[in-house]
Amino acid sequence: MRKKKLLVTASTFPRWEGDTEPRFVLDLCKYLTEWFDVTALVPCAPGAKEKEILDGVEVIRYHYFPVHKWETLCYPGAIVPRIKEKKIRIVLVPFLFLALYFQMLKRLKNYDMVHAHWLIPQGIVQSFFKKPYIVTGHGGDVTSLNAGVVKKMKIRCLRRARHVTVVSEDLRARIEKLLPGLKPSVISMGVDTSKFGSQYAVENYFGQDGKKVVLFVGRLAEKKGVAYLIEAMKKIDAVLIIAGDGPLKESLMEQAKSQGDKIRFAGSQTHDRLREMYASADVFAAPFVTAEDGDKEGLSVVVLEALASGLPIVACGVGGVGELLRDKETALLCEEKNVDQLADAILAVLHDDELGSRLAGNGTKLVSRYDYKEIAARFAGVMGENAVG
Repeated sequence: MRKKKLLVTASTFPRWEGDTEPRFVLDLCKYLTEWFDVTALVPCAPGAKEKEILDGVEVIRYHYFPVHKWETLCYPGAIVPRIKEKKIRIVLVPFLFLALYFQMLKRLKNYDMVHAHWLIPQGIVQSFFKKPYIVTGHGGDVTSLNAGVVKKMKIRCLRRARHVTVVSEDLRARIEKLLPGLKPSVISMGVDTSKFGSQYAVENYFGQDGKKVVLFVGRLAEKKGVAYLIEAMKKIDAVLIIAGDGPLKESLMEQAKSQGDKIRFAGSQTHDRLREMYASADVFAAPFVTAEDGDKEGLSVVVLEALASGLPIVACGVGGVGELLRDKETALLCEEKNVDQLADAILAVLHDDELGSRLAGNGTKLVSRYDYKEIAARFAGVMGENAVG
């Protein structure tokens, strides 16, 4: 019996092998190949191949603007932060919608069903076609732009989907508010636990000269709360490594200047480098906050990666992170934007080896439930395949 053909659409995806862009959609696609013949349809970017195979998944990248070097709406990062960084990019949005629409018009006949990641633009575009689809909400696509015609189009997308999934309970509540009576499933993104672990630790990896290391990984955007972490470091005798890039990088670097080289901006990192960074650090900080527009973290993939690496975590319990972690059991949780709590929690982990080991051990047990083998089986279940529902 042939496998059903699944078309996965997304706007965050590795541009090439070894890219620094988040790869959670690719990882899910990789494990869904147990049940489906999977093709990923994603926006192109300067330097990316139009077609290739990554981890056994066929990847098709479509152009969405006549001048290809200006196709900068989706990478690096995500669409909304890219527009905030450079307002002129908003003119690319209708081109992206139209290009995806015509791609679907051209290709849908070759597939049995579609998995659209993000309500905007993938879910909205998919709602114009009769092909069965599921749509997954990840965060800002659910919590923002909930007015006027965009809200109506999001509701249309949700109503026409065969199934709706979200990555956290918080997002499920938001979806149910958008469309009362709808019952979305909560299925988070996951982590390939085989790719992370303490065995990847490298002694003095950061050249920290005996000082302990606090690690942050993620986009340098408002909801990540990095400004509060930098402020908290004034009370902490340790090195802070900030791995990531984004629209707030320059302002954060300016804020960090007064603390000298104890705060280091490492930029975006490949996934191979990240697993060494996780394993070589002493504590992972996730100082997430609710942004002014209401956007907040869904279920953070970098937190899952830190857990899989055996790294104790200090986090603000915002959005999906507060659902994932338990205070004093799998992490130390703080109120968002509370600099003193954040500093005290980091100091507690750095100065209490028993506490750090207990949090890390419990975290490793927890993250086994988020391995992509389990997550992919759940997605296959809601798609109607013989898997865990």
